[in-house]
Amino acid sequence: MSKEDQLQRVIHCGIVAVIRSPDSNQLVEVARALAEGGVDVLEVTMSVPNALEVLRQVRQALGDRVLLGAGTVLDTETARAVFLAGAEYIVSPTLNLDVIRLCQRYSKLVMPGAYTPTEILAAWEAGADIVKVFPAETVGPAFFKAMRGPLPQIRLMPTGGVDLTTAAAFLQAGACCLGVGSQLVDPKLVADRNFTRISELAKQYRAIVKRERNEDAVVR
Repeated sequence: MSKEDQLQRVIHCGIVAVIRSPDSNQLVEVARALAEGGVDVLEVTMSVPNALEVLRQVRQALGDRVLLGAGTVLDTETARAVFLAGAEYIVSPTLNLDVIRLCQRYSKLVMPGAYTPTEILAAWEAGADIVKVFPAETVGPAFFKAMRGPLPQIRLMPTGGVDLTTAAAFLQAGACCLGVGSQLVDPKLVADRNFTRISELAKQYRAIVKRERNEDAVVR
């Protein structure tokens, strides 16, 4: 799958599921539950214990059923490691121009974090495919609507503060997709092995995306 196809897959899904858990033993099952619920764009954060091994396991278990990425990637050394482990894109909470350059070198999607208009533009001009606005709960949907005026060309993804009550507002304000963490991959649900509930939540988030985009297609 080309980088452009991967980007379109992210935008089509509309949800990037952020998998952050203190227990890495059952994250393959979490990934499978998300995919079964229609959220097939997954981000395993590097704060997960044995994150590289989790990436390898998810890639082996699910293959192309999911678009697998790595989050909390702060430097080029980590970026190289996650690509070798099977990640297809990188997400970061901060802006590191060297990480963006490395992703461009290997034709990989990159979603760096930014918070201000200046950082957002710098990330985009450096080659970001999507700019992650983090923490989005501190600026809210109004910030995204305001950015559409001077910077309509930039694809923005809120992360932090996105839940079932705010997801629609962020999409209406111009977000191209939503980064959803503990409100979707709830650590308690993971600990309880309640994968059915995780699938149900994934379906609810995908339903919001479809409704806001007036999509009639069946959830993938």
